Amino acid sequence: MIRFDHVSKRFPDGTLAVDELDLTAPTGKITVLVGPSGCGKTTSLRMINRMIEPTSGAIYLDGRDVADLKAAELRRGIGYVIQHAGLFPHRTILENVGTVPTLLGWDKKRVRERSMELIERVGLDPALAKRYPAQLSGGQQQRVGVARALAADPPVMLMDEPFSAVDPIVREQLQDEFLRLHDELEKTIVFVTHDIDEAIKLGDQVAVLRVGGRLAQVADPAYLLTHPADDFVAGFVGRDRGYRALSFQAAPQLPLHSERTLVLGESVDGAGEWALVVDERNHPLGWVETARVNGSVTESDLQRGGTVAQASGSLRSALDAALSAPSRRGVIVDDSGELIGTVRAHEVLAAIEDADRPALDEP
Repeated sequence: MIRFDHVSKRFPDGTLAVDELDLTAPTGKITVLVGPSGCGKTTSLRMINRMIEPTSGAIYLDGRDVADLKAAELRRGIGYVIQHAGLFPHRTILENVGTVPTLLGWDKKRVRERSMELIERVGLDPALAKRYPAQLSGGQQQRVGVARALAADPPVMLMDEPFSAVDPIVREQLQDEFLRLHDELEKTIVFVTHDIDEAIKLGDQVAVLRVGGRLAQVADPAYLLTHPADDFVAGFVGRDRGYRALSFQAAPQLPLHSERTLVLGESVDGAGEWALVVDERNHPLGWVETARVNGSVTESDLQRGGTVAQASGSLRSALDAALSAPSRRGVIVDDSGELIGTVRAHEVLAAIEDADRPALDEP
């Protein structure tokens, strides 16, 4: 557990970056710090591992005041991930991942085994181990940064906007991989972002900070969206917070419709307007507008716009799927990714209304 007790930070030029912060990051959970530029997110994070010293107040790590610990010792026990990964350019990926275990005096064989294990665990090809950071994509570098932070198995991880420098598709993949890793490892994580959607997706609790470093509200994501503490929080989480809150409402049994399906290479007679292309496992690949297909279906005919929602997912994902599909029919799959049907937006909206309608007592 990490606890901020009336922590403030005033810089020599008089800037008050953090003002009387009281906050607890529970053990084994992800606490996300979010807020506008200048609200003290990164300053708060860096005070945990003493890269910045607080002006007043105290920070406790599992009941111990971090000010009483040697800074180098403290940092070796905390994983730290930043934007652009911060890798050593002259070291291989394997050497980068093994940085902290090497500093801790592990033998070379153990360092190598641990590093290779983590390279695979974060979803990287082991063949990349001998390459250098400049030879990797931005998303791959961020995965290396996460692996390096995990190398010595620290109980605490600090993450400062680690996914903000990559494109939206890679960012979503990294977020999903991060959540998968956390489910396995259950680290205590403090995560900084300026993106409220990322905060809502990743956080077990979200702390919203105001400019000047004052805590505006801390709550779990669902409560934050439905019960903002004041106009500032309501404005920051966005006018569409009601829509975002649908992410926390499980989809009920929706009225699913069967669809005409095709496979790549299949001939099309042009009848009908839309058809769904699937692979040999019945996994959706995309829609085709059959009247525009010349002969048989090819990759170039596919319209991949539109999300795919799991039947066990949320009302938001089902509505997203229906609204974003070129056919205006949301594709619904089971947990294995196999197509089970489609749903229309008005049907999801009806389910939302039913979910919000108070149940009547039985006579």
